[in-house]
Amino acid sequence: MPKMKTHKGAAGRFEVGKRGKIKRRRSGHNHILEKKSPKRKRRLNTETTVHPNDVPQVRRLLGVR
Repeated sequence: MPKMKTHKGAAGRFEVGKRGKIKRRRSGHNHILEKKSPKRKRRLNTETTVHPNDVPQVRRLLGVR
């Protein structure tokens, strides 16, 4: 059986935490920041976890069991 390769696009976007949860960045914090309020930008700056429905697919892309 050939080896399972990591999806490099997903590897750059997701990170597996210490307890096995998959972390991701929030969208909307790259450009057009001038019109967004500081409160909104601070909220977008934090990491969050991947939705439970998406976890199996992301795990498969990352090669995590």
